[in-house]
Amino acid sequence: MLTCDAYHRPRSLADALALWGAAPEGSRLVSGATDLYPAARDGRAGDVHLPALIDLSAVPELGGYEIAKGRVHLGAGTVYQDFLTDPVLRQNLPCMPHVAIWFADDQIREVATLAGNLVNASPVADGTPAAVALNGAIELARLEQGGIRRRTVELESFIQGPGRTVIEPGEIATRVSLDSCCGYGGAFQKVGQRRSLVISVACCAALVRTDAEGRIFEDVRLALGGVGPGPIRLREAERLLRGNRIDTETILRAADGAAEHVASRSRRDYRREVVANFVRAALEEALDARPNRAPSHDQTKETMANA
Repeated sequence: MLTCDAYHRPRSLADALALWGAAPEGSRLVSGATDLYPAARDGRAGDVHLPALIDLSAVPELGGYEIAKGRVHLGAGTVYQDFLTDPVLRQNLPCMPHVAIWFADDQIREVATLAGNLVNASPVADGTPAAVALNGAIELARLEQGGIRRRTVELESFIQGPGRTVIEPGEIATRVSLDSCCGYGGAFQKVGQRRSLVISVACCAALVRTDAEGRIFEDVRLALGGVGPGPIRLREAERLLRGNRIDTETILRAADGAAEHVASRSRRDYRREVVANFVRAALEEALDARPNRAPSHDQTKETMANA
């Protein structure tokens, strides 16, 4: 059961920051509350009683998005369903629709936010690897000397470990900024007991851009989740692929090297096998998902399937 002494639903960022800065220890911020409510309902966290619950869902400054200078700036209230239904977001963030379709179900996607997923800092959060692959950064705001002070932190530095971030007391996540990747193919691979409504054992996000003929990797972004205390950007695999021909040998070499990053203590051999297969499958899927893709990859895909 979830109970609280005070429930607040501020209507501006300034009011939200003032409430949060003055909130008693143990209070919580929520937007979709898709982690807090189930934990309390199912008893996973026992009966949850909060001194104050501050609901950010009515703060207009946390909504909407803008695209500027090659970056997509998402308000912290952006929900996962937006990545499926908004054509501009689908075009600019081509791996995010693949994440969203794996993420829970229709009802939860309507209220669950990417920012909340990042702030929770779960090692198996679906959205985190994709955001890291998109060179994500998170904006944090707090009240200071009567005004709002903002700072931006790269996601790879923001997440410090399971459930740990660099958020300071009084700060609220206000925006998530990601690279615009128009023209890339995107993919997301996840393993669990079911396709959705499941916590993943491991997951992989991929973005691929090729030359016009579809024969050379011009750019590759790869990131893993669920194999260590935080998201892992596969920069070595990216360097191995970038600028090289799209062929089976190169892809398999990058996939096998990625498995070396598995740091989980449990089921390590299984996770290593999963990661190698995921990276390979994610690259293949991202190649197939490229806008106006060249047909030359079909032969490579058939060769990989028979390898």
